[in-house]
Amino acid sequence: MSRLSSDDCRALLELARRAISNAVLEQRIPDFAPHSASLSVPAGAFVTLHRNGRLRGCVGQAENPGPLAEAIVRAAINAALHDFRFPPVAAEEVATLEIEISVLSPLDPIAPEAIIVGLHGLMVVKDENRGLLLPQVAQERRWSRQRFLEETCAKAGLPHDAWRESSTRVFAFTAEVFSETSLQAFSRF
Repeated sequence: MSRLSSDDCRALLELARRAISNAVLEQRIPDFAPHSASLSVPAGAFVTLHRNGRLRGCVGQAENPGPLAEAIVRAAINAALHDFRFPPVAAEEVATLEIEISVLSPLDPIAPEAIIVGLHGLMVVKDENRGLLLPQVAQERRWSRQRFLEETCAKAGLPHDAWRESSTRVFAFTAEVFSETSLQAFSRF
């Protein structure tokens, strides 16, 4: 997927906020019509919600056969209402949520020594187990390459060293990451 324009990023953030507001406040899914061809292209995407600087939900798909805009609507609603780690977002929280979107490149197999922390996100797959961590997770936590692999294995419900086994597949991706805050900062220059 080619880089999104700042207008595309704004449109996706507005769409995510509208999806969350409609789902939480009105119990309905919003209509959406992609504003540009970039938003109609299939792409994996995650929506991360923060409230008062703390994680409040994060859901998405690494691979998505439908339009990016549709993936954002689904991910936003699921992050707000169906992230099993958190209670559903309450009506009074909606206005205080900070929304971050990660649009993923296609998954590619990668050798562990080729992983670049801060650039790559990882998905580990073994049998029916799979775990995914976005690139910003390892960077924000200042993990080493090995720790990133271990934590991705743990996310998959596997032993920390499962990435060393030949039956475990490791995939990498990059992500275009933007938030309401980052776009506001960008628009000031």
